[in-house]
Amino acid sequence: MNLLPANVRAMLESLRERAISTDFAARLLGNTTPPARRLRPRQTTDAESVAGFWARLREDGCADDAVQAELADAAAIERAEVYGANIENYIGTVKIPVGLIGPLRVNGLNAAGDYFVPMATSEAALVASYGRGAELVSAAGGVTAAVVQEGVLRTPAFVFDNMLTCGLFVNWVADNTDALKAAAETTTRYGKLISIEPFMDVNVVFLLCRYSTGDAAGQNMVTVATEAMCRYIVENMPVPAVHWFIEANFSGDKKASYLGLQTGRGRKVTASVTVPYDLLRKYLRADPQKMLAYGQVAGLGAVLSGQLGAQAHYANGLAAVYLATGQDAACVSESAVGFTRMEPRDNALFFSVTMPNILVGSVGGGTGLPSQSAALSIMGLKGAGKAAALAEVTAAVCLCGEISIIAAIASGHFTRAHQKLARFR
Repeated sequence: MNLLPANVRAMLESLRERAISTDFAARLLGNTTPPARRLRPRQTTDAESVAGFWARLREDGCADDAVQAELADAAAIERAEVYGANIENYIGTVKIPVGLIGPLRVNGLNAAGDYFVPMATSEAALVASYGRGAELVSAAGGVTAAVVQEGVLRTPAFVFDNMLTCGLFVNWVADNTDALKAAAETTTRYGKLISIEPFMDVNVVFLLCRYSTGDAAGQNMVTVATEAMCRYIVENMPVPAVHWFIEANFSGDKKASYLGLQTGRGRKVTASVTVPYDLLRKYLRADPQKMLAYGQVAGLGAVLSGQLGAQAHYANGLAAVYLATGQDAACVSESAVGFTRMEPRDNALFFSVTMPNILVGSVGGGTGLPSQSAALSIMGLKGAGKAAALAEVTAAVCLCGEISIIAAIASGHFTRAHQKLARFR
């Protein structure tokens, strides 16, 4: 009787077969051969610097004419300085297919109207799924949406010798919040420090600093502001710290966390729609009772698997919208937590999403890049005063995806759609 799980046995068998022809011991001990000449980093970009990188790739046998032409086409070279403002060691651009859904009707506190939404993805069937969800909810009158809270966290930490010193520091912080706010806000015209919450663990104090960031997503903004605040603290606090760190892995930055789920990081958005049964049957060819039955099982699955929240696939919609509109794609890791609800309501189904960590901006970051700026223009959400509306539209898109995938799985259409649109296209 072999007590090892089947997957472990399969992996061991595979390695044993490969070991016949491969010296794993020699490979894993490392390679002491001197590496190739190091790549010289470039922080400024122009056509000459791009050409230099491609010359090096050719020299090392990593590229040919076809590879270079694909990544460094004429537009990529012409706009080298524009793209170089957002990246180091620029060599060109990667083209991601962009699809369109809509019009998606959103009845929000900030977003009000019918929106065409560009979505960038290489996953076939994704745009079709979100598109049919958008058609359904628009026919039902549109998605009600609201930004209900906002604030980007940065959490510096201060380490002290003992608990007493730690407590004295917390007391000093409590008496000097106005000065700390002023120090932080010297670095930004738009960012505002709206709260400081000390969190003490014996001899360590985490400062949960929450900022409003105007129309920017604000990741860099809050980092620079917090650095200035911490410098003021170090220069003025009455007790010495053993160490301090600008971010102590508490804020949930680009990580799914319970803190983010409960208190939000970025813009917290709730969105909902009530869809009559006849529209579900017409647009999704779905049985409402079957959808409810599936929802019960899916909710149980979320609990048993330990999901942060309970939802089907926020990450699909978020990644596609973030890439298309120039958001920080890594923030999908924290944005894709939240709760999807589905309830019966008088011959209709009520659907909602609550997403506490939508990190989007209509200015700054990658929103000014040519393609991403164009995508925001299609939505009518480019520039100042549009970030809250963009967050509401983003949540509405995710709601469309939730409804569509629930209907597809409940009705037995999920596999067939992927076969038709993806695998066997």
